[in-house]
Amino acid sequence: PLAEKKLAQALAAVGRHKDASVAFGEYVEKDPSREAIVRGMELRRAGDVQGAAKIFSDVLRKEPSNVNAMRQLAISYWQDEKNNEDAEALLRQATRQADDFFGGWLTLGALLMEMDKYRDAIDAYEKASIITPESAEAWSGLGSAYGRAMYPEKALSAFEKSLEIDEHQPEVLSSYAWELKTVGDQQSALAAYRRAVAARPSFGPAYWSIANLKIFKFKDAEIKDMLYQLNAGELTDVEDIHIRFALGKAMEDKGDFDQAWHYYDSGNQGQRHTVEYDPIELEGRQSSIRRVFSKRLLHERAGEGDLSGTPIFIVGLPRSGSTLVEQILASHSQVEGTAELPIIGRIVESIGRYRNDGRKFPEAVPELRGKDLAAYGKQYLAEAQQYRTEETPFFTDKLPNNFPMLGFIRLILPNAIFINTRRHPYDSCLGAYKQLFGRGQNFTYDQLDLAHYYQQYHKTMTHWHSVMPGQVLDGHYEETVNDLDSQVGRILDHCGLSFEESCLRYYETARSVKTASSEQVRQPIYKSALGKWRKYDQHLTLWKDQLGYIVDELPKVSRDAGL
Repeated sequence: PLAEKKLAQALAAVGRHKDASVAFGEYVEKDPSREAIVRGMELRRAGDVQGAAKIFSDVLRKEPSNVNAMRQLAISYWQDEKNNEDAEALLRQATRQADDFFGGWLTLGALLMEMDKYRDAIDAYEKASIITPESAEAWSGLGSAYGRAMYPEKALSAFEKSLEIDEHQPEVLSSYAWELKTVGDQQSALAAYRRAVAARPSFGPAYWSIANLKIFKFKDAEIKDMLYQLNAGELTDVEDIHIRFALGKAMEDKGDFDQAWHYYDSGNQGQRHTVEYDPIELEGRQSSIRRVFSKRLLHERAGEGDLSGTPIFIVGLPRSGSTLVEQILASHSQVEGTAELPIIGRIVESIGRYRNDGRKFPEAVPELRGKDLAAYGKQYLAEAQQYRTEETPFFTDKLPNNFPMLGFIRLILPNAIFINTRRHPYDSCLGAYKQLFGRGQNFTYDQLDLAHYYQQYHKTMTHWHSVMPGQVLDGHYEETVNDLDSQVGRILDHCGLSFEESCLRYYETARSVKTASSEQVRQPIYKSALGKWRKYDQHLTLWKDQLGYIVDELPKVSRDAGL
């Protein structure tokens, strides 16, 4: 049977599609289970995921050891977006049963990546690359897993092996370029992005990635090529959106801010239709968090969590200077800069998962026992250790979206340190509106959603200052840029760290930086980004109406930035 299948694949590869169809038909017809699996795959391609899952389940009832049916059922569970744990269990069973099951290892790696289990994904892709070392897909998957797990040098090596097998892979070239950017090799990153565009001229993500280098400016010929691709009307929605964001950056660099706004705004409108975001749900959740995490609760349960670690949580809104604060701290000999760790979110989502009454976070938190809080703290530190390579007593977790969780973090990690990075609301919103994020941050693609999110962020941070007085340091970007020495002193004092000159020369610190600001924090302090919103003033009426009262509360240096 395997020879018949390989014959069909070989015939298809040389273009003999009719012969391939006949050979594949013969391969399928000789095994009823195989025929059922193919029928299930066809159903799934047609959109009937549940119907396909039933067929694969029926096959497994008759043949419990059929690893192909396990894999296809796992894919169906995965596509159903509700049964990722069951999908993982099926794939692990299939690969245990057939250790050389290349397709099983490859699918398992991809699933684990989506589940943020990057270390496990590395193991799966490594196994796939050993079984089939000539597979470009296995090596590129391994590169992605290494990259997400914060091993950029290993990621680069894996991507290079993938590109040796097939050098014309725009997606892989783009991922390769991202890791080059992460380690600070901007010129090689730019060359790789341009190779991706050469491989596929309509590949919008590569154009946007070039723009996302921030300190790079497009050549006139590249702008002309992007405009041609946009006007030709043959782009996919994804390509169109990415090119619009890239053109926004290109026009901004030319000083044509009205045109820049046109492309940013139209790109955001297109992206908003591709993501799910419910501002009412957000408001309800934030309100519940503020209600549950009262001053009384935090006082009564103080000290019950795990006392063994000293993480520094840097929160705020995207594009508000958090990477600069992280880089300053990571330049200290006692601090390791890690990344935007997804750990707290996973822990929060697990709370109450198996309760019969449906009570989850935050309502279930007051009912947790002291040993539960300590266990969650220990779990956080253990998972964070996977992202660490140094033995420093302090480390950073720079996930801006952790800001609603500060009360919970205080309960499970009493020694945690909190820094809230702030920036003028109009600059903060504009920076987010100009950024096409790789994942998450779905609130940034609509002006009203952004304003509403900022209001909720402001309310929640005001609450933390009220119930945890003195425990959260507000660091204003404008103050840091205008007076680096004193602000570095404030940050280090808040963390209980002695002053080190290296923190003032943060741009000399050699480390991997994964965020969009990676190139900017490798430069000395510059003031050109202050008050950038003034260039777009006529387009920001909505934000002024919604956020003006917050502007009035800012320090004068923040209010006057850009004048």
